[in-house]
Parts: sequence; C-alpha cells; structure tokens
Amino acid sequence: MIYMLKSWQINYSERTSKSIATFVMVLLCSRLVESMRKTYFNWSTGKDSALALKYLREREDLKVDRLITTINSVHDRVTMHGLRRELMLRQVEAIGLPLETIELPESPSMEDYDALMTKTVEGLMSAGYTDCGFGDIFLEDLRNYRESQLQGIQCHFPLWKKDTTELLHEFIDSGFKAVVICLNGELLDESFVGRSLDKDFLNDLPESVDPCGENGEFHTFCYDGPIFSHPVSFEQGDCVLRKYPKPGGGVDEYTGYWFLDLK
Repeated sequence: MIYMLKSWQINYSERTSKSIATFVMVLLCSRLVESMRKTYFNWSTGKDSALALKYLREREDLKVDRLITTINSVHDRVTMHGLRRELMLRQVEAIGLPLETIELPESPSMEDYDALMTKTVEGLMSAGYTDCGFGDIFLEDLRNYRESQLQGIQCHFPLWKKDTTELLHEFIDSGFKAVVICLNGELLDESFVGRSLDKDFLNDLPESVDPCGENGEFHTFCYDGPIFSHPVSFEQGDCVLRKYPKPGGGVDEYTGYWFLDLK
C-alpha cells in the first residue's frame, strides 16, 4: 500500500510538472505571437514576391497574415503580369493566406491609384496592421514612392540591394518554380515567353538583361516552392503581343510586350 501510494505520488508529481511545463510553453508562445507585428504583403504573383514572402515569414518579429494584390477589374487580371484572377486565387489558396484585392479601372491615373491605395491602407491600419512587405530589389524611386505613400506603416524590402544573379540561384536552389508570362519585346525576344526559371534560362539571358528582370524586362508566375502547400496546376495558352505608348514618347512610339495566357 505504501509503495502504491508513493508510486501514485511520483506519477502525480510527474504529471503536474508536465502540465506546468506545457502551460508555460503555451503562455510563452502566445506572448510571442502577441508581440509579433501584424504584417501584410504586396503580392505580385511572381518570383521576387515569392522569395521575399519566404524571407518575411521566417522572421520572428513579424506575423505575415494577409496578401494584397492589384487587379485590372476590366480584364479580370493581375496588373502588370496579366495573370487571370482565377489562377491567382488558386495560387493564393496554395499559399494559405487571406487575400485582399485592389480593383483598378482600365487606365487609372496616379490620382486614382493613390486614392484606392490610401483607402485600402487606412482599412488595414484600422485592423491593426503596422508593417508591410515588398519584393523590390534596387529601384530607388519606386521604394521612395512606396514609403512616401505609406506613412504610419513600416515597409520591409527583404531583397533590397542583393545581387540579382545570386537571388535567382537562391530562388532555384530553394525549390521554387516559375514560368515567364510577360516580357518587354524590345529587351527580350519571344522565345523566352513560357520558359521555366532555371539555370539554363539564366545562362541564356543577354548580358543587358537583369537576371531578375528588375528593370521590367520580364515578369513571372510562381507556382511551386517552400511557401506553397502544393504545386499550382496550369496550362499554357496563347502568346500575344500588345503595344503600349512609350512614357514620354511621341504619338506613334510604342513598346511591345509579349503576354502568355495561363489557364
């Protein structure tokens, strides 16, 4: 009887110690989460966004729990990249974060864009967001514009000033997969449309083209990698050339962009 009592006391003590340890661990974890700053990420659907998002989600001081994407509401596609909305939604579902879209008109003026962005950011700040992230690498004027428009929000640029060749190698070596869906026809020929971002792609790029397309040479759709729960399936459709007026150019001066339709 005495032996059984002592055994019960030992087991009870062990159970109590484990319970206390578990409680302390849960408490510490909850306090850590509470101390993390609410962060949204400006999601473009491409390679730079994917790698930057990975960086920010690995930080212990930030809690990235929302994506923001701009949509051309007339064509129902992601701005700049031309990706269909439904494919972008499948991509975001595989990432597992809530999405908020900013619906833009066909050809918004800077005043229209700023007004829509301000309204969105004010709503995010009211919801407790204090930080945001971008995938920009070295365009100073773009960073300055973003920071000037986001007063009261701490902006993070995890890829800033990193070597773009090394970044693309890291992207590939980390297990990310992406395909080129848009390119500037004056800087790259049509044969690069639809190509996968791999080391052959990097080796084939002209020396004048930035390896990450940071000067607008090309855009991508990222469909697999460490931030995804599963690969995003898609099919390649038609490739079309669209012409847009050159900024500051003459009446008849246009730049041609190749777009690959993904379904």
